[in-house]
Amino acid sequence: MAIRQIRYSDDPILRKISREVTKIDERTKILLDDMVDTMYEYDGVGLAGPQVGVLRRIVVIDIGEGVIKLVNPEIIESEGEKIDIEGCLSVPNRIGKVKRPERVKVKYLDENGEEKVIEGTGLLAKALCHEIDHLHGILFIDNMIEEVFTEEDEE
Repeated sequence: MAIRQIRYSDDPILRKISREVTKIDERTKILLDDMVDTMYEYDGVGLAGPQVGVLRRIVVIDIGEGVIKLVNPEIIESEGEKIDIEGCLSVPNRIGKVKRPERVKVKYLDENGEEKVIEGTGLLAKALCHEIDHLHGILFIDNMIEEVFTEEDEE
């Protein structure tokens, strides 16, 4: 597989709306695998198509429980709210507090084209929301309540 180039916040592709994947073919599967490799290479917990310059509704996530590959993910239910700290591979050196649902239910296609539903709470809910936002051209800094500075920033 290949490591793809991460797009940064000044790249206009990150502000565009991703297109639906209409056919999961070999190219789609290679892209998913490349995204997983890229996410691991940069120590991320999630990555969306636009972050590697591909305007397709594709997301990969691994919060430490194994990789999840989602095609055309859509939040179908959410409840509660939680404010937590987030960062993003496309917005390096910035972290901040963001309000997200505590629980989400997401409908998606797996890499074999089978429709599935995943329910996530805590970190998984946050990752799902964060990555799906990317598919709509939204970065976490757009929803940031308060920027957080580390001790290193203040030196």
